[in-house]
Amino acid sequence: MKIKWSAIAHWGAAWRIGVFLLLLLLVWLPIALPYSLISGQSPNIACLIVLYVEFLVLSWIWGRRLHRLTHPLRQYGWVWAPAVGLDLLKAMMIGLGGVTSLFCIQAVLGWVSLQPLGSNFSLILLEGLGVGLAWGLAEEFLFRGWLLFELERDYTPGLALWISSLLFALAHFIRPIAVIFRTWPQFFGLLLLGMALVWARRSPSHYSGKKVSGKLGLPIGLHAGLVWGYYIFKVGDLVDYSQQIPDWLTGIDQNPLAGLLGLILLSLIAVFFQRSARLSASF
Repeated sequence: MKIKWSAIAHWGAAWRIGVFLLLLLLVWLPIALPYSLISGQSPNIACLIVLYVEFLVLSWIWGRRLHRLTHPLRQYGWVWAPAVGLDLLKAMMIGLGGVTSLFCIQAVLGWVSLQPLGSNFSLILLEGLGVGLAWGLAEEFLFRGWLLFELERDYTPGLALWISSLLFALAHFIRPIAVIFRTWPQFFGLLLLGMALVWARRSPSHYSGKKVSGKLGLPIGLHAGLVWGYYIFKVGDLVDYSQQIPDWLTGIDQNPLAGLLGLILLSLIAVFFQRSARLSASF
């Protein structure tokens, strides 16, 4: 099948994104479908890793052939340098510190009780770091990297922000109907997080001796820090929830970012990076 790149390049963002996802599905099905038919199970983690590797390869080809980019991954924000690593570390501390502060505030209010550290805490700490970085890298390159790049080619920065944030929240809300109705307040937290991560990408950072924006260091770090903090407290069993406090305060399904205080925290983080992004726009 010969792909007419020049024709697709003139299509709208929605059509381009649809074609990209269709191509990705076509190259993944020959792997996922036989596995599901043989095992009788949904694709496992190995199949999903293959899917993401195929996404990385296809996004590079897409950028080269469709948009004539010399360095597609760099244009998507995938840049590695000491300064970008420093951005990642700073944002990670914001995310980790935010989740830790959230639990500490809940403990002071008497909503939860903090438990002593287990003997395997150091292992959980390292595992959480690995999970957070893997999750942050994967999702940020997809949503704040390739997807946001496609949207910004056709839409204003504000509209691109809203569309990418909505798609981010909806992608995390692919659940059974009963679960959606039970956990619907989480949607607002995901929407806020999506907006904060877009503003984080648009925030200025020092790169090659000058201030620039559009790198993925800050959003990857923020995302990784939030996941890391949640992993430490959840897997480490560091919190015991009071049965007398409603979920809408402490967080639905014991997710602190899905409660009232969590929404306040995400709002503060979003405002911080929104102001930072404004500074970048003034350069």
